[in-house]
Amino acid sequence: MASTLPIPDINVISPSFIQRDSQNAENPPPTDFNHPYTPYPIQTAFMQTLYTVLDRTVAAPSNTTAKSTNTTAPSATFSSTAATLIPSKPSPSPSPPPLFNPTTLPTVHFINRATEPSRPVTSQTTTTSKDQDKGPSSSSNSRNVFKGHAQIALFESPTGTGKSLSLICGSLTWLRNQKRLQFEAEIEKIQQQMEASGEPGWMVESAIKRKREELAQRYEEMERTLERIRQREKEMEKEGEEGKARGGKRRKLDRGEGDEEEGGKKKESGGSRGLTASEEDKEFLIEDWRDEGGGLDENDPMGQLSKETRDLLEKVGMGTGGGQKGGDDGPVAEEGIKIFYTSRTHSQLTQFIQELRRPEFPASVPSPNPQDETAKEIVKQIPLSSRQKLCINPTVNKLGTLAAINERCQSLQQPKTPKEQRCPYLPNAANLKATHEFRDTALATLPDIEDLYQAGKKLQICPYYASRSAIPGAEVITLPYPLLLQKSAREALGIKLEGNIVIIDEAHNIMDAVSNVHAAEIKYTDLKRAKLSLGMYHQRFHQKLTGENKVMVAQLQRVVEALGVYIKSRLDKAAKGLKEDQEGIVLEPNLLLKTGGADQINLYKLIRYVQESKLAFKIERYISYCEEESQDTDDEEAEKEIKMREGRPPVLHTLCSFLMALTNLSSEGKIFYEKIPPPRGEVQDMKLSYMLLSPTHAFSSIAESARAVILTGGTMSPFEDYKAHLFPDVPPEKMTTLSCGHVIPPENLCVWTLGSIAPNPKLDTGIGEDCFDFTFAKRSNPAMINRLGLVLLNLCSVVPDGVVAFFPSYGYLEEVIGVWKTHEQAMGPKTIWERLETKKALFIDSKTESSEQTLQKYSDVIHSEVRPLSPSGSRVKGAMLLSVIGGKMSEGINFSDRLGRCVIVVGMPYPNPRSPEWIARREYLEANFIERYTASQQASNTTAPRPAPIIPPPSNTTHHSTNPHSSRNKDQDKPPNIRRLAARASSLFYENATLRAVNQSIGRAIRHQNDYAAIILIDSRFEKEHVRAKLPGWIREGWEETQRQAKEDGKALKGLQGMMGRVNMFFRGKK
Repeated sequence: MASTLPIPDINVISPSFIQRDSQNAENPPPTDFNHPYTPYPIQTAFMQTLYTVLDRTVAAPSNTTAKSTNTTAPSATFSSTAATLIPSKPSPSPSPPPLFNPTTLPTVHFINRATEPSRPVTSQTTTTSKDQDKGPSSSSNSRNVFKGHAQIALFESPTGTGKSLSLICGSLTWLRNQKRLQFEAEIEKIQQQMEASGEPGWMVESAIKRKREELAQRYEEMERTLERIRQREKEMEKEGEEGKARGGKRRKLDRGEGDEEEGGKKKESGGSRGLTASEEDKEFLIEDWRDEGGGLDENDPMGQLSKETRDLLEKVGMGTGGGQKGGDDGPVAEEGIKIFYTSRTHSQLTQFIQELRRPEFPASVPSPNPQDETAKEIVKQIPLSSRQKLCINPTVNKLGTLAAINERCQSLQQPKTPKEQRCPYLPNAANLKATHEFRDTALATLPDIEDLYQAGKKLQICPYYASRSAIPGAEVITLPYPLLLQKSAREALGIKLEGNIVIIDEAHNIMDAVSNVHAAEIKYTDLKRAKLSLGMYHQRFHQKLTGENKVMVAQLQRVVEALGVYIKSRLDKAAKGLKEDQEGIVLEPNLLLKTGGADQINLYKLIRYVQESKLAFKIERYISYCEEESQDTDDEEAEKEIKMREGRPPVLHTLCSFLMALTNLSSEGKIFYEKIPPPRGEVQDMKLSYMLLSPTHAFSSIAESARAVILTGGTMSPFEDYKAHLFPDVPPEKMTTLSCGHVIPPENLCVWTLGSIAPNPKLDTGIGEDCFDFTFAKRSNPAMINRLGLVLLNLCSVVPDGVVAFFPSYGYLEEVIGVWKTHEQAMGPKTIWERLETKKALFIDSKTESSEQTLQKYSDVIHSEVRPLSPSGSRVKGAMLLSVIGGKMSEGINFSDRLGRCVIVVGMPYPNPRSPEWIARREYLEANFIERYTASQQASNTTAPRPAPIIPPPSNTTHHSTNPHSSRNKDQDKPPNIRRLAARASSLFYENATLRAVNQSIGRAIRHQNDYAAIILIDSRFEKEHVRAKLPGWIREGWEETQRQAKEDGKALKGLQGMMGRVNMFFRGKK
């Protein structure tokens, strides 16, 4: 049946659940998306929705937008019963201002820290040109976007439904079509101008034909332009090679200052041993520093290079600007709109690139002859990554850790580093030819990270830096989370988001990812190491430190001393054994720097000093030099300590990261203290950690710069938190949500919620007899744990092959196994654990063992042709893996087919409500709710009398009526209990986060169209309607279908007996 919406050719999707908050009815998307095979109907719906979202980013004429009076976008829900997309009618009455979208944005005040002035800033007017993500220059048409917020889309598509291909085909089809539309727009503009001037028709037709031919030759001209650029580059390459043949003396940029001594004699090889006093000064003494405002970012990889080298990299398109300065043409053709695709791991990025190689897309410019076959154009893609993945210098990449590799790489690039010690792979005048060949190869071959690494090794050019030269000419740029989410990392790589498209895959954990990249911590042992290092450095060089250097090093020592005194006082209290002194929230951050007047120091200036002066590298190298000088060649322990130091980041970098966190708004994050196990040789240790409470401000630079932000994943439900905490100020008409069904037939899925053993347990019996209540206060009941074991024992008797059970935490899993291994007289001669071992081979996912090894053993047993023996000597059928929700096995692991015929979820992994982090997050959520609620009320009162904003009830399936005469609203005029509503909002946030983790575990099974599995959710809370409403749509429909089939079979709809009857019938039908 055709859709009633203006989106053609969407047919039956079953089982399915599609919800769209907004759509573009004027320009329906195409039906051909260059998909490599005939897509499923839900893939078509996905691609069409994505295309529509991107199409809405093209600015409409001002007169068109002025005529629009209905700002409330229509929504649509997909009903699997009716098998059609049914548009829902917009409310005729004006809707109240959204709770998290007040029409009047509050003014934000920065906290006065040190000498940083307090200044009011609004989210609409405060972003300066320096702070914004400016896009590279291009035609006005390609950057014609709505001003303000980007289009936002939240897509949920289960694993196995072709999500990656749908993203690729939908977005790139739009991108290529947009380029062709710009071509046609230029032609139409010429035609209108000529017709308006009264030119005869034959002349108009002839002129248009000539213009089409002219524009169709664009790529040929581009190739001729590139050839001219290559000739110019070859001349530079020739000059560089000639200079290299003459010993590198021709150009100053081929070497740093100090490579040669007076008279042209080369100095001795700069090993770190046996340096004279003057050589030590040159090697480790920091240069004079003056505070000139501005400052470099420690994440800027160009910050370690000489001015000449920075200018050269800018010239060849590898500077932080991502292109050539000056001139009309860069080294490569600049693509107007780019797609930035990011995911959590490099393996996921590699899978995406493999999918990107499958479809073919038409050329950006159509042929002048309509009869000609449409030409194909390869997708130009470049992956970006860290030095850890791309470094080809064997002396650097052998260090292993990212921090150590970064430190060594940057130290080898410092201007005064002797030439013979510098990295030979860094792009320079002598290897421009290899740099350009690397760039051209990358843009022509759709490489992944491994391909870039191998290309760099082959061409002997650093792929980390050389990959930047391909950014201007790329259509798709793939990169991991940290490189996109940190604004400083984007600026260092030359990534500009304005006018471009951002796609964030595996976005179910995006809020945690944002918090993690902005987290910081420092330990007491770190501060002791920093104090010792600064003391040694100051003792050696204090008489030679001049000007600001002497002042700033002294200030740094005072800050280290003050933080050390604070933590030591906390450790002394913790030694008394009181629980509240072991961990907690730093309620008065000003006390951190109280000692020695350190709270009067300008932290902004101090951080900038450490970054610009390279003090961290100087001190770290000096300490390593001292240790090597004093080391006994036979002292193995000292050798190990030096190697351990190589694997650690410079301690001053750790300190600066923490100090930078102290300069954030106090309302955005909190500082915590926690006593931790001390390292070897230490008596005690404690850490201070900074946690970002709100991802809103950190994510705003992306949401406010990009043309469109697409969040997608296999298990995104529930959606509310993304809207409230990532895009709180985005208007509803710019927000789209889509939840797709699965491609499996209904008979391939069995979903059951088990809340008790009996179908209808008596309320007064409680946990003692039947119920499964895995709340924190009641989950340790041995009787209930043994009942859980009996349930798993029954399931293992009927489920073939693999069973995967997920528990709330590693600690609780250990507790459950301990109870199962304890003999209970009522359970018979064997323990629960021994009885489980007679049914399945048992494997446990633990923190201490490798998950890869555990998974391999589990897989080997299931796929073995010979059934393994149990400890009692009997043959078992398959295996059971006991894992943890949110653990190593709950994400990125594929339990398809025989590996996951049954997925069991035990309980709900709510965090400890008494933990300091939970308390701080709850207080923040409630305060933020009250602030926004009050702002929305004030905005409503200043415009027109409207009802108070409707607060979501605990169940999102039952809504308050908007009818003012409804009995449900009889108390609406009374002021609501705002604090109670705020407490509910914080509880809903954690319930949503918990259910997202549960949904992610459920998604480990059912990985393709022909797969089948049973999903068992064990906890009485799963039987509540509002909890089930937050499960993915295809799981909800699977539960409804299972209930319908059980009813038809005359089986109980609840309890163990009903579950076993339905599960037994399900697997019997698969034999």
